[in-house]
Amino acid sequence: MNRTTQETRQEKRREKGLLVGAGLEDYGESGDVPALDELAELAATAGVTVIGRFWQRRAKPDAALYVGKGKVEEIASAAREEGADVVLFDNELSPRQVRNLEKEIGCKVIDRSEIILDIFATHAQTLAARLQVELAQLRYTLPRLKRMWTHLDRVTGQGGVGSRGPGEKQIETDRRLIDRRLQQLEREIEEIKQRRERQVKTRDEELTVALVGYTNAGKSTLMNRLTGAGVLQADMLFATLDTKTSDFELPNGKRVLLSDTVGFIDKLPHHLVASFHATLEEVRQARLLLHVVDASHPAAEGQIETVHRVLHDELEVDEAEEVIVLNKIDLATEPAALALLRERHPDSIAVSAVTGEGMDELIARIQQFDERSRETLTLMLDAADGKTLAELARLGDILETHYEGDKVRVAVNLPKEVTPHFRRFALTS
Repeated sequence: MNRTTQETRQEKRREKGLLVGAGLEDYGESGDVPALDELAELAATAGVTVIGRFWQRRAKPDAALYVGKGKVEEIASAAREEGADVVLFDNELSPRQVRNLEKEIGCKVIDRSEIILDIFATHAQTLAARLQVELAQLRYTLPRLKRMWTHLDRVTGQGGVGSRGPGEKQIETDRRLIDRRLQQLEREIEEIKQRRERQVKTRDEELTVALVGYTNAGKSTLMNRLTGAGVLQADMLFATLDTKTSDFELPNGKRVLLSDTVGFIDKLPHHLVASFHATLEEVRQARLLLHVVDASHPAAEGQIETVHRVLHDELEVDEAEEVIVLNKIDLATEPAALALLRERHPDSIAVSAVTGEGMDELIARIQQFDERSRETLTLMLDAADGKTLAELARLGDILETHYEGDKVRVAVNLPKEVTPHFRRFALTS
C-alpha cells in the first residue's frame, strides 16, 4: 500500500465533528467564530475533522441543553445532513446536559474537558503522566456514571418497574471500584510527588529555572535552543506532558537546571491541574520562571492572563520571579501587536527560539537574576567542622579559605534563601 492510500484511509477513519459555543460575543450569520478557533485546534489534535461551527449569543447557559432548543434543532439537522460523528462543546457540560443533548442530536456529545482529557491520554508516555491522566479521567467520570449506563434503558424499558435494579446496582458497583482505584492512584502519585520533592531539594546549590506558558507557545523549542536536550518539538497542543530537566552553563560558569513543563490552556479542568501537581513540582520549586508567550498569536494577552491564573490560583506559585519571554517573533506579522505586548510588559524579552534572535539577552537576564539572588558571606568556623564546610561547598561557591589556628575564615557565595542557616558564623566586620 502506498503512502497516499494509507493517508487517505487514515483520513476516512477520522471522526467528523461540529463545534458549539455560547457567550456574549455576537458573530452574526457569517459563520466566522474566532472564539471556537482553539476548540478547532483541540479537535484536530484529537483526530476530529471539523465540518461546522455553531455559536449562540446568550448571557448564561441553558440548564437543560446549554444552548437554546432552537439552536439544538439546528445542530441536530446539520449533524444528520453532514454525517457528524460527534458534537464538541466549548465548555464543561453537566451529565444532565450531555444526556439531553445526545438524545436531541442523535450522536455523541463531548465537552471541552473530555476532549482535553482524551488528548492527554493519547500523549501520556511516562508512568507518572499515565497515572495522573487516569486519575483526572476517573474524577471526571465518577459523577457521570449514570450517563454511561443509559444503554440499560433499552434493556429494562423506559423507567417504571424493573428499570431500577440492575442499572442502579451496576452504578454502585462501578462507583466502589472507581473509589478504590482513585485511592490507589492518589497513593502512587503521592509517592511520585514526594520522590520529586526530594530530588528538587537536592538542587539547592543549583539555579533552578522552569519554562511555563500556554500550550504550543514554543517552550520545548526554547528548551532545545538553550540546552540542546533534544526534547520533542511539535506544532500541536500538549506535545509535552512530562517535565523534562536539562542543564546549560551561563557565561559566568554557573550551571542552570532548566525544566520544560506541560502547557496550560484556557478552561483547563481543575481536576486535571490537581492531578498533575506531581509533574508540576518543578514549577512550584523553581527560583525563576520563564513565562514563554507565543507573540505571534492574536490572543497572546489572554493567554498570559490564563497562565497567571493557573500559576497563582491553582498551583499557588507566588514567590518565584518571572520573566516574560515573547517567543516566535519571527512569525509575528503584526508589528503593532508585538509593540503593544512589549509596552504592556516592559520587562519582557523578545526572542525566536527557532532563529536564535534575542537569546543572548535572555541568557544575560538569567545571569543577572542569579547574581541578584546570591550573597557573599565571610564566615568563621571551627577548622574541625568538616560537615559545615562540606555543606557550604555543596550549596555555594567557596571563594577563599584562610586557616587561623583552630579556626578557618571562609568567604562563600550562596543563594540568598540558604544564607540564614549560616549567619550565626558570619563575621560582623
